[in-house]
Amino acid sequence: MEAILKTAASALVAYTAHYGMAKFYNFACVPDGFWGYLNGMISTGSPVCQAGIQVLSNTQVSYSSMIMMGITRVIIDVVAPGSSQAAPLKDA
Repeated sequence: MEAILKTAASALVAYTAHYGMAKFYNFACVPDGFWGYLNGMISTGSPVCQAGIQVLSNTQVSYSSMIMMGITRVIIDVVAPGSSQAAPLKDA
């Protein structure tokens, strides 16, 4: 149960970072409107905006990987029930 909570917390942190950076990038690097379009030609090359794109890319990969691992785990549990049970340890 603890592993599930840690995984859910990790997914929540990754998605929150992704969402927050997307909102920041939209506000600071490519604002809405015609002036935002013109400003974006200059601001998207700035180090801050480039770092924002990297954060967006990395959090997207992290979040989607967690989703795929969760889906894969459900499929494995359906196809091979009991495969997630640990084998009992033998006394040495």
